[in-house]
Amino acid sequence: MSLENDFASIGAAEFIPWEKLRQTTVLITGATGLIGYTLTGALLYADRKYHLGMTVLVLVRDESRARERFGKFSAYGGLLRLVEGTVEELPKIPGPVDYILHGASQTASAAFVRQPVETIRTSVLGTMRLLELAREKHTKGVVYLSSMEVYGHSQRGHKVDEAGACTLLPLQVRSSYPVSKAQCENLCCAYASEYGVPAMIVRLTQTFGPGGHPEDTRIFAEIANCVRKRQDIVLHTRCDTERSYLYTADAATAILTVLLKGRPGEAYNAADERTYCSLADIAQKAAAASGIAVRFELEDEKKHGYPKPVYMDLDTGRLRGLGWYVKSGEMIDNLLRWLAKAGDGSQDPKGRMKE
Repeated sequence: MSLENDFASIGAAEFIPWEKLRQTTVLITGATGLIGYTLTGALLYADRKYHLGMTVLVLVRDESRARERFGKFSAYGGLLRLVEGTVEELPKIPGPVDYILHGASQTASAAFVRQPVETIRTSVLGTMRLLELAREKHTKGVVYLSSMEVYGHSQRGHKVDEAGACTLLPLQVRSSYPVSKAQCENLCCAYASEYGVPAMIVRLTQTFGPGGHPEDTRIFAEIANCVRKRQDIVLHTRCDTERSYLYTADAATAILTVLLKGRPGEAYNAADERTYCSLADIAQKAAAASGIAVRFELEDEKKHGYPKPVYMDLDTGRLRGLGWYVKSGEMIDNLLRWLAKAGDGSQDPKGRMKE
């Protein structure tokens, strides 16, 4: 499991109409994060494979640091342009912008509690700036990367589809993340309805895979670190939330499928439904495979921004109706292999995981 193999797998996805990207410009926000980074590399790989003549723009906060992070992509050829700025203060972008993949967002759970205003500002103001840009540029497609957290709390044993009722708690500070995500989804629908902006939404489950930012310290990176050091895995919550997971390459193909085949104003769940289980289950399996143990040292969940247990069994029928399917095989086995490789230092273990 490597980035190069992932890019090749994404580029070989026959259900993605790659020809629609010929001679286009694609803007990616949140490109230094796990999913944005994978999308950037995959598009450059596909550009070389299919001779598409694409331009890939990535919005970055620090151009010099970004050049170092994206340096390895020079081997794929293609035109990669870095645009320094933020989604909140979007810089002037000359020329066409045919497609937008908007993934810029606060992702650290602790920040949802400690910096809720900033979390909301980045989500809502940033998304409005991008939708205004799409309106100005007559963009062909916009995908907003949302989260399963917009559903709030669902009943155990209940399959959650896109029409499922939201049970968000707006008077809880940690809701700065899911409530602002829901508001951004509504903005996408509003711009599609009022201005004809072809904005679509992908509601992602938890994702993992190579290519995450080196400063990411979320739960799968910690599990991988314990596997590497042969130390017990210490969990600070009971980790009894149950959900499905998704490998980054499959998340990328889901996003590109919606970008090129989705309906404006609609949302699409993205998950591997076969992986439904709790994080505690995964930690136990990783520990058993590595000859270590799992210990619980419970902390104040409100203080650290940990969400309450939820049961999020996403229905992906709408996305599969566009022709998408999971290409990466048995996901739990893949996850354990990835943890082992990340743990021995052969891959960057940082993944996009929150608990």
